[in-house]
Amino acid sequence: MASTGETGRYESSVTIGNVPLTIDQIRDVPKVLLHDHLDGGLRPATIVELAAETGYTGLPTPDVAGLTRWMTGVAQRGRLELYLEAFQHTVGVMQTRDALIRVAAECAEDLADDGVVYAEVRFAPELHVTKGLSLDQVVDAVLEGFRRGSRGRDITVYALLTAMRTAARSLEIAELAVRHRDAGVVGFDIAGAEAGSPPSRHLDAFQYVARENFHITIHAGEGFGLPSIWEAVQWCGADRLGHGVRIIDDIRPAPGGGPPALGRLASYVRDRRIPLEMCPTSNVQTGAARSIKEHPIGLLRELLFRVTVNTDNRLMSGVTLSHEFFALSEAFGYGWSDIEWLTTNAMKSAFAPFDERLKIINLKIKPGFAVVRTAPPVSR
Repeated sequence: MASTGETGRYESSVTIGNVPLTIDQIRDVPKVLLHDHLDGGLRPATIVELAAETGYTGLPTPDVAGLTRWMTGVAQRGRLELYLEAFQHTVGVMQTRDALIRVAAECAEDLADDGVVYAEVRFAPELHVTKGLSLDQVVDAVLEGFRRGSRGRDITVYALLTAMRTAARSLEIAELAVRHRDAGVVGFDIAGAEAGSPPSRHLDAFQYVARENFHITIHAGEGFGLPSIWEAVQWCGADRLGHGVRIIDDIRPAPGGGPPALGRLASYVRDRRIPLEMCPTSNVQTGAARSIKEHPIGLLRELLFRVTVNTDNRLMSGVTLSHEFFALSEAFGYGWSDIEWLTTNAMKSAFAPFDERLKIINLKIKPGFAVVRTAPPVSR
């Protein structure tokens, strides 16, 4: 596989001395995460403890091991709507300031422990107000948690504010995101079941964000097809696409084994370097892809789309970012050059200011991968 950049010049990538990469090796290199849901990454023990502290009685079991099995089990049913059921329990225990601070702090800690040096973590403030918190108080608590969890660790964590596409508060959440832009919020998103809830229903929110010179990422092309992606890009001005898996529907294999033919939308997305926030394991679990081996990321990476690798929901999917890269290395034979390319893609696509992005690429990502390229091979 591979390429050393976005030049179209292909160069073979290799594993270390033809020895497959290990999760531990991948964990040691600097990584960048753009698509991770705060309410999808709680520690099971924290859920149990917060349920007891906050009086939440809806858990399927108070046993940590049993709850872990239940949470990961619901992700295996092959439909996005079923996958989303588990969130009623994580959101259920995230309704107080202390709970939000704890969950956000532990998120930053867990990502740092996995070697993530930059992360944008998203959450929907409107889902955390059932016990009286205001939207601003919700955001303040999460940002405080990120600060606490990042302290003393080699990680920068920003927030993305998500509006639920099936609700009617998107403009309010967009205004909330802009209001907190100087405190640690870097963009606006919509999420939830795509079918029947196109992005254009929230056009006023996206237009407001654009007028404020702020950033937009939109869940599109996961549970619904090309029309969702087209609306997100052409009507709503998405800077990035959350998932974007179904862009593959606009790419046709050529007869006789020639290069695939890109349709108009796929060509536009590639030509404009619109980043795709791909989450391989989650995409398989929700039915957006049949397997990791058959995930569109393989072809899209070959065609030099601006592909990035992400976790989506670490608890429900039972993954870390290191596990996602490991699965891709097994499925597609990715080596260090591939992982560095994907990581650099993500940092280029981040919503942090340009000088901050450049600093992380030059002072963390490039040196981190230079070390592993020269390390001796380690057998598994």
